[in-house]
Amino acid sequence: MTQRIDYYKVAPKGLKNMLQTEKYLSEVALNAKLKELIKIRISQINKCAFCINTHALDARKAGETEERIYGLNAWEECSFYSDAEKVALKLAEHVTNISTKRVSDTLYKQIRQFYSDTEYIDLILLINQINSWNRIAISMGNSI
Repeated sequence: MTQRIDYYKVAPKGLKNMLQTEKYLSEVALNAKLKELIKIRISQINKCAFCINTHALDARKAGETEERIYGLNAWEECSFYSDAEKVALKLAEHVTNISTKRVSDTLYKQIRQFYSDTEYIDLILLINQINSWNRIAISMGNSI
């Protein structure tokens, strides 16, 4: 598939807020590796090959291991993710599939064992941001 429209060029005003959110998310206290793992996992769920590739490269630059990148499809079965990472990945999956999975009180309590109010909000913003980018990339025909 080839890119259909150069959306950065055609609609820069439309992307301005997303780019401002990217800047904000680059500065939050969440671990850089965790942010990239979440982006990869969500991109896997959404089947956005362009974003999987982009964030796997970014994860490697942040020092993430191949094992942890490749293990994301089965993160629940892997011992090399921390409990904090696992609950963040679970949150990412539930928000991405919110129409069928929801964010239950139980999940909320689990996540709050590891993340502050601000970190929880930042996780939600990160999850929503990559879901938006996935949808833009797929709709616009981005490919690797």
